[in-house]
Amino acid sequence: MNKGLVYLVDDDAAIRDALAWLLSSRGIQSSTWGSAEAFLADYHPEMTGCLILDIRMTGMTGTKLFEQLLELGCAMPVIFLTGHGDVPLAVKALKRGAFDFIEKPLNDNELVDRVLEALKLEESRCWRDADRAEVEDRLATLTEREREVMAGILAGKLNKVIADELQIAMRTVEVHRARIFEKIGVRSAVELAQRLSAHAATGSR
Repeated sequence: MNKGLVYLVDDDAAIRDALAWLLSSRGIQSSTWGSAEAFLADYHPEMTGCLILDIRMTGMTGTKLFEQLLELGCAMPVIFLTGHGDVPLAVKALKRGAFDFIEKPLNDNELVDRVLEALKLEESRCWRDADRAEVEDRLATLTEREREVMAGILAGKLNKVIADELQIAMRTVEVHRARIFEKIGVRSAVELAQRLSAHAATGSR
């Protein structure tokens, strides 16, 4: 995953070139598009990074593109470039989850600082998503019996109690317990609870 890439969408070629040069001067990679339609045609869910959108463009507007990306499940942070009269539109976009809006004429340092913050946020999201996917893959390897034993472990029950409830030998519970820890990649019941709690928290965001 390339979490340092910035996607610039603006129908003004001079602004696109200036922003690309500005970001490059700070060591930030970028790709540019001259219209919302062109970006939407190239968009795919594996894209990660930060999106800079001009709010008003000929054809599809930045806000319309933003709405369509949300419908596609895009979670990249979006920074809108706005003129003074576009502020109400930008505020509305913020309420729908946009990262920020910056008014023209642009303050170079302010823009780059916000881009860096957006990229840091995106990197954290990507790591959370990767960790959640890993945990889901690990959980999928558990047998039905291992899931039953895990439920008992997470409830804080002793091996003997779990064995009695499931009507199996305590030694069998111990074997299942060891396999569960190995499959989930933890060393104790506490680590198991923490890993699954973190997984549940990221999955609800």
